[in-house]
Amino acid sequence: MSRISVRGFAVVSATAVTAVGSVVGVASGSSAQNNDAEATATDVTLLADLPAGHQAQVQTVSLTQQANAVAIQADAGARKDAEQTARVAAAKTAKAKKDAADQAARDRQEAKDKAGNPDATFSLQPSYTVAQVKAMAVQIVGSGQYQCFSNIVDHESTWNYLAVNPSSGAYGLVQALPGSKMASVGADWQTNPATQIKWGLNYMNATYGSPCDAWSFWQVHHAY
Repeated sequence: MSRISVRGFAVVSATAVTAVGSVVGVASGSSAQNNDAEATATDVTLLADLPAGHQAQVQTVSLTQQANAVAIQADAGARKDAEQTARVAAAKTAKAKKDAADQAARDRQEAKDKAGNPDATFSLQPSYTVAQVKAMAVQIVGSGQYQCFSNIVDHESTWNYLAVNPSSGAYGLVQALPGSKMASVGADWQTNPATQIKWGLNYMNATYGSPCDAWSFWQVHHAY
């Protein structure tokens, strides 16, 4: 058993052909080939001399080693593929989370814009253009209700924050009657359109539920 090494098994396939060639060389009288044949024959004999059961054991060990090598290589490839798949999945998950966070931020901002900011403040000016007054209303009322609010103001004062009804005395953008009601929001109600807008928004919300509900009422009664 000690005479059998890796070489002893390998000669079965690798040197058998050489052995045949060497025998042919002997027949032709070549001494070099004869020496090769003797060496090869010895190698072949090493395996051939073993009992059949031992030969099978040697072959089984070699095949097992080959199978283990293939399995190790396959495992390494599988791990590499799994790691790559995990990296791709993690990148997709991170991107999905970022996209969701960005969308949530946009939704919050959109909701805030639609709802408006009744507490918004503006720098005081000696006078205001219609465009400036409308910009205030968009910020205070919000985009969700602005058009309805604008429809009422268009009919009530055409966006003139100094408008006075000559017959009733109603005053300002939303024609509060009396105008002094708007003092509940600010003492500058006569000259500050932001104060008038805030009071008008509060009135529409409290009386009708929203500027759009107030506008629906106005379209039927031509007043609110």
